[in-house]
Amino acid sequence: MFNRKYSDFHFKNGSLKIGMKTYIAGIINVNPDSFSDGGMFEDVDSAMLRAKEMIEAGIDIIDIGGESTRPGYKSVDSEIEVSRVIPVIRRLRSEFNTIISVDTQKAEVAKLAMDAGANIINDIWGLQGDPGMAEVVAETDAGVIIMHNSDKGIYGDIIEEILEFFRKSIKIALAAGVSEAKIIIDPGIGFAKTYDDNIEILSNLSDLNVLGMPILLGTSRKSFIGSILDKPAHERIEGSLATGVLGIAAGVDVLRVHDYEETKRASKISDVIVRREHG
Repeated sequence: MFNRKYSDFHFKNGSLKIGMKTYIAGIINVNPDSFSDGGMFEDVDSAMLRAKEMIEAGIDIIDIGGESTRPGYKSVDSEIEVSRVIPVIRRLRSEFNTIISVDTQKAEVAKLAMDAGANIINDIWGLQGDPGMAEVVAETDAGVIIMHNSDKGIYGDIIEEILEFFRKSIKIALAAGVSEAKIIIDPGIGFAKTYDDNIEILSNLSDLNVLGMPILLGTSRKSFIGSILDKPAHERIEGSLATGVLGIAAGVDVLRVHDYEETKRASKISDVIVRREHG
């Protein structure tokens, strides 16, 4: 069994107690080309309806993204991304008291999202892409999710390389004035990784606990699940739930998902078993 991490994860205007339960981050992609839900929540009203459903279901975090990062994606201009995410974040903040994360790799977009009411910045390049991102995290008092990514996608010991990536990201964060208590790590399943890479990471997730930081896992509906089940994205819920439950057993603290109601039920059972003293 992993060594449980009991601490607080801090972000703008709030915190979460880590180790007490598994937190669920529900995905809302407000762009036309995400691999699973692209085009479903492009306008503010449809995004808000989805967010309302999530909040009523008891989801802990709503993760808003305005740029697809599916394999082979083409980056969009900051102006386009801003036009997609800021109206949703602004309205969501005005109507609900919920935790909002913005899924962006651009410091400019992250800053505007925080100004509009977001609490957390979810960076797929773990502060190692846009050189201004760490400063934005520090200036806005944001919490930050640092995800592992790579330009090369070829690994020796993939777990050790992920850990080294995180150590570099943490160093960048600390140098910018971001405390360790504001950091969540994410191994980046599906990002610059083969099928075998993803399986290797999931088989050794507990090794990431050595850093003593909260872990987010994002496997929801991803292609390796499709390869195993031979199912399209919208029919991969069983695989998403299985990887999430195994992640909880390995020490994962946050699950980033599309199928939030089913995941919440599965995580509730898992928490009673894995975190028995808090069940």
